[in-house]
Amino acid sequence: MKKVVLPLVMLCLASASMQAQDESSANGANDFNKWSIEFGGGVNKTSGPFADQSSYVDALNFFHADLGFRYMFNTKFGLKVSGSYDVINETDDKWKTNMFGADVQGYANLGRIMEFETWTNRINLLGHFGGGVRNFKTKDVLDNGEWIASVLVGLTAQYRISDRVALYADFTMVNSFDHEHTWDGGLYPAPGSNVQGFDSTLYNASLGLNIYLGKHEKHADWYVDTKSDELEAAEKRLDELETMMNDTDKDGVPDYLDAEPNSIAGVAVDSKGRSIDKNGNGIPDELERYVDQKNAETKQSVQADLADLINGGYVNVYFDFNKDTPNAQSVSGVNFLIKYLKQNPSASADVIGYADEIGDNAYNTDLSSRRAANVKQILVDAGIEASRLNIVGNGEDSSVNKDSKVARQTVRRVTFILK
Repeated sequence: MKKVVLPLVMLCLASASMQAQDESSANGANDFNKWSIEFGGGVNKTSGPFADQSSYVDALNFFHADLGFRYMFNTKFGLKVSGSYDVINETDDKWKTNMFGADVQGYANLGRIMEFETWTNRINLLGHFGGGVRNFKTKDVLDNGEWIASVLVGLTAQYRISDRVALYADFTMVNSFDHEHTWDGGLYPAPGSNVQGFDSTLYNASLGLNIYLGKHEKHADWYVDTKSDELEAAEKRLDELETMMNDTDKDGVPDYLDAEPNSIAGVAVDSKGRSIDKNGNGIPDELERYVDQKNAETKQSVQADLADLINGGYVNVYFDFNKDTPNAQSVSGVNFLIKYLKQNPSASADVIGYADEIGDNAYNTDLSSRRAANVKQILVDAGIEASRLNIVGNGEDSSVNKDSKVARQTVRRVTFILK
């Protein structure tokens, strides 16, 4: 029996593992019943093997019965343990064989998989496959019985009577092997028989009832998530639209149209979100007027305010994805710092690089350092002493939603801290 039991155990474990994985992704996993009791009866048919070559079994041979307990891991897959009883009668009543079976089968809810709910809520289809063992005895010939191993495959059509009861019609093919005797009790293989593949095939056709257990309204066989695919798609498009309309720097230009997505607050911008700089000196006109006005009042106060702007993160240099050289739109941030450092020869600065969360962490740390180093070189080339600049690679900035392409633009940057 080891060669029978071991494959069955492996089948159960593999099926349970597959269903456990599927359960984590099932919609509404806590809103449906999972257990059912299933019982029914009907007819069977086998064409052999027979020791008596003149034996014959009618196509509608009574009797077949089964009882099972099924558990659905989710709305699409489940597992059933069942027992069966068959009576195989020879047409002329020359012999009679009684057989008991025990099986474990995996179930697939084909109706949910093929979306029957789009056209009916009463009809369903289940597919099942598994294995088991059987013991049969032939009256007055094989009274001690024989154990055989079997593989089963079948289809079950369902009609939902209510949320607790469904009528089913099942057709199952049982392929068995390891026969030592024929159905009529003779030794196997019988003289003159042609043995190919499985030793025997038995067909079962039955009618029965599914009794659903549990506290929820519907069983997994019939449960359908009320949120349609169309609604989910509409919600996704709405989320994308809301993200597109974000205005990170509050300049009145949505981020997806903003060429300078982190312009200084309160500074006038053009239709593409770029700070207006008519004289082309790299400093926004409004900020330049602000600086000039403050200089007229007190140079010390102006320098303090400028330092606050820089240290507050209002002056940044931005980078395109996976690039370590600044993009053209962010040159103004570098020019702003150059002017400040030249006006304040005693000041120094940390040049701090960041990367978004896409990619390997170690790679992003190196990328942030290279970004800071390239900005430092620009400052040095503009006349700032290298000793006044300290490179810091801060790696990934996880402050924004990494699934938003627009949001990630704002964290691929170099910023500055004055000392």
